[in-house]
Amino acid sequence: MAFGLCAAFAAVALVGQVGFAQQAAAPEKPLVCPPEGFSGGFTKGCPQRQFAYPSDIAAMMAALPDKAPATPQKVRRVLVLGRAVTWVHTSIPLAAKMVEYLGDKTGAWMTTITYDAADINPENLKQYDAVFLASTTGEFLDDPKDKPVTDIRRKALLDFVKQGKGIAGIHAATDCYHKTTRGATPEAAPILTGTWPEFNEVMGGFFKFHWVYPTLITVKIDDPKSPLTSMFPARGYEIVDETYTFAQDSYSRSKVHVLTSVNYAKMSAEDKAKEPANTKRTDGDYALSYIQRVGQGRVFYEAHGHDEKVYFSRPFVAHMLAGIQYALGDLPADDSPSTPASH
Repeated sequence: MAFGLCAAFAAVALVGQVGFAQQAAAPEKPLVCPPEGFSGGFTKGCPQRQFAYPSDIAAMMAALPDKAPATPQKVRRVLVLGRAVTWVHTSIPLAAKMVEYLGDKTGAWMTTITYDAADINPENLKQYDAVFLASTTGEFLDDPKDKPVTDIRRKALLDFVKQGKGIAGIHAATDCYHKTTRGATPEAAPILTGTWPEFNEVMGGFFKFHWVYPTLITVKIDDPKSPLTSMFPARGYEIVDETYTFAQDSYSRSKVHVLTSVNYAKMSAEDKAKEPANTKRTDGDYALSYIQRVGQGRVFYEAHGHDEKVYFSRPFVAHMLAGIQYALGDLPADDSPSTPASH
């Protein structure tokens, strides 16, 4: 999500009443879509751009690792899905091209990119070894006019990973299938609920809050021995991006193996105070990337990836390469659940 210009991108006319006489609806304001070159996020209603700018692709390609950390066990195929139903990130096409060019350069996999949820079906998924969710948002698999089709797609994705394949997701892949219900009073904490619990569990949690772009975040390396973090210095690193956090009860170290997290102790009091008090995590645990076993399959998730410039970082792109190879089953890694004591 991004809030700066988003309020200007969609407007809804209000119809009012005075006494018993209904007034005519105010003229609807024209939809203002992001100008060319805009980066960040915007609400639905504008066409979702499906191409990355050449300058961004060039900068991303300069950051590509020379080789993959693991040799593929066989020819691998990755399906990238970039459908966003609510918030649309301009970095989605670049994330998709990152996956494609990582596979092409290292030989680790072949890539197909789609923005059509209909491609998530049992027959089509048979040819793929992993699905990459590129900042998908909202009910990205659903057809609101066809529940049977929606049910088939949902089951296909869950069966895909449970039966031995992989899912990798970046940034808004956790901003899906959840809702917020206001508390009984203004002071009461809102109720955050996952609307597709099985998917929420597969992804390790769902979105609650973010520190807006550009916020400087110090990243802690929770598992410096993992092949998925070998590209980072053990002391951690700094990144400027939009940083997601998860609803208190949706994410837990007792379920996922945390690779990196926000070094909360190094955050300024000013930035800490930006998180709403009535939904603030009580454990100070803000995971950024993690892996987990789901049935016979594997899941990798990275919370950063909002802004295009993140994809220009060689260590970050190498982290994504390793994570996808883990999801494919080619890069073994300790994926046992972390424990609160290790934080």
